[in-house]
Amino acid sequence: MTAGGGLLSARRVSKIFPTDTGPLTVLNDISLEIPRGEFLALQGASGSGKSTLLSLLAGLDRPTSGEITLDGERLDPLPEKELARVRRDKVGFVFQSFHLVPSLTVLENVQLPLAFRRGGFTQLAKARELLERVDLWDRAHFLPGQLSGGEKQRAAIARALINDPALVFADEPTGNLDSANGRRVLDLLEDHTVKIGRTLLLVTHDPDIAARAHRRLHIRDGRLDPLP
Repeated sequence: MTAGGGLLSARRVSKIFPTDTGPLTVLNDISLEIPRGEFLALQGASGSGKSTLLSLLAGLDRPTSGEITLDGERLDPLPEKELARVRRDKVGFVFQSFHLVPSLTVLENVQLPLAFRRGGFTQLAKARELLERVDLWDRAHFLPGQLSGGEKQRAAIARALINDPALVFADEPTGNLDSANGRRVLDLLEDHTVKIGRTLLLVTHDPDIAARAHRRLHIRDGRLDPLP
């Protein structure tokens, strides 16, 4: 089911936040290996640490302790400039709330990650190809406020793929969608990630969505458990 070969690993990762009543351990001694081409679903109740773990694995935050390695490169000791490079070159993100820039057109939103690469916004052909794949080219010059929820998420998927990432993180990508649009978004994510050798890590509370994955993990009390 997977292409094999390690892409992402976490070794004894913990995350502790200071609070007024003392330290709060959100993640406790987590170890995880994700091979290339795997579709992994991470389940858990609200507040269980799912999004915190995703943020650590994606280099958006740093663990309190432990090691995280992506494509052979340790993330946890990297300075922020180098973490930004890794996120730009190797990772795509799809969020529940879309995170589209409201003042930019759909096309400009999709091209936005390219602004930090050589060639910048000039790669129109690639952006057009992705928008055609997600059936949004006819909306290319619309603003996000003119789109439906399903269209916004499809635009976000195109943006996540524009840099040809090895790994796509999707945090509750269907949470704001009805069931029909949710299925379409999941189909698009699978078609453009695991079915062509990319890795997909999806956070969800929905067991029906998680059932589509190659492997499911459940997070509870800061620890990971496999699910059948």
